[in-house]
Amino acid sequence: MVAQTDFDILMIGHFAKDRLVVDGKAESASGGAVYYGGVAVRRLGVRIAVATRLHSDDFPLLEDLKREGVAVFATPAPATTGIENIYNSADMERRICRPLAFAGAFRIEDMPRVMARVYLIVPLVAGEVDLAFLQHMASRGPVGMDVQGFVRVAEGDELVFRQWPDMQKGLAHITYLKVDKAEAELLTGETDLTRAAHRLAALGPREIVLTQSSGVTVYADGKIHQAPFTPRNLTGRTGRGDTCFGTYVAKRLHASPEEACRWAGAVTTLKQERPGPWRGTPADVEALLAGRR
Repeated sequence: MVAQTDFDILMIGHFAKDRLVVDGKAESASGGAVYYGGVAVRRLGVRIAVATRLHSDDFPLLEDLKREGVAVFATPAPATTGIENIYNSADMERRICRPLAFAGAFRIEDMPRVMARVYLIVPLVAGEVDLAFLQHMASRGPVGMDVQGFVRVAEGDELVFRQWPDMQKGLAHITYLKVDKAEAELLTGETDLTRAAHRLAALGPREIVLTQSSGVTVYADGKIHQAPFTPRNLTGRTGRGDTCFGTYVAKRLHASPEEACRWAGAVTTLKQERPGPWRGTPADVEALLAGRR
């Protein structure tokens, strides 16, 4: 990693204007990994910038990130990406996701000329980032990547999961890889998270962050680390994976994989208890980890 940087993390992905539907009641909400993950990372005291695309009419929505101290580099797009997330309150773990709009692919020339210790690529759906863009960012420094935005494909009015054709070439450039249980099984054919992590790591990523409803599993340096999610409720379930991955990478700037895993589990636990991004403090996390709540 370079000695002098503008930011600790540059997070790249679409800012979204989502529609959340719970028991038939709908509301609009800001979304996307750059939103949920960006706020959480900044709350941990990490210098973070976001590079995103959205319609210029929606630029005012970015003020929420700026108020948190996140630097924002936005490119105007024909539309603002949006996803409809449909839940039944009796089971907030399960959701139906439908595409609403798409802001288009990132271009290399759209990227701000800043340096970061880690470049975190967190697209929402396939088509935001291609292999050439991924390779370019890897030439600038270590890359973290959420595979969701390469296997979640918009087909008509549905979001479906498909194999990533460029997986082997793409993963060869990744330092931190985030997958959830379903994505890990899709890509490796393994239902056991440990075996799935080994297979994914063999393709190049140095560390694998795997999430499921019960917690986070990390594979790093040949070792497995785990931390539970223990929320009192799931009203803030949307953005769970984004929060977990952002927290893990943020803590890895200064902490071991084991410690970063513990913090990712704790922050994600707190996040799930309240809609919107996690806006707590490190002291809140330390209290949870110490069993003082």
